[in-house]
Amino acid sequence: GKHRIVIPCLGHFKEEYEKVSKLYMNNKIQTTRYTLLNFLPRNLFEQFHRVANLYFLFLVVLNWIPLVEAFQKEITMLPLVGVLTIIAVKDGLEDYSRYKMDKQMNNLVTKVYSR
Repeated sequence: GKHRIVIPCLGHFKEEYEKVSKLYMNNKIQTTRYTLLNFLPRNLFEQFHRVANLYFLFLVVLNWIPLVEAFQKEITMLPLVGVLTIIAVKDGLEDYSRYKMDKQMNNLVTKVYSR
């Protein structure tokens, strides 16, 4: 039947480990949602799934129409930009703490059972 070879990643076994380990999936833990490249677009995408943010965006767009303009255009944008910034900073800090925790978990020393 099927069997799996387990080779320790130590000393003189390192070359053999690298050959065999390419055949299998790794067991790294990754709970982060963002990378540096996708943080801004993905975060904005997630934030505009909230009804309140869509409402404020609607008010900003509506205020850019000269016939409907109630306030100065910049003043209408302040609440939306403020909320989006605060939530983005919070999400970024949470994701960074998840990244540090993942790194800590992935670098734990484990014991291997041997008969």
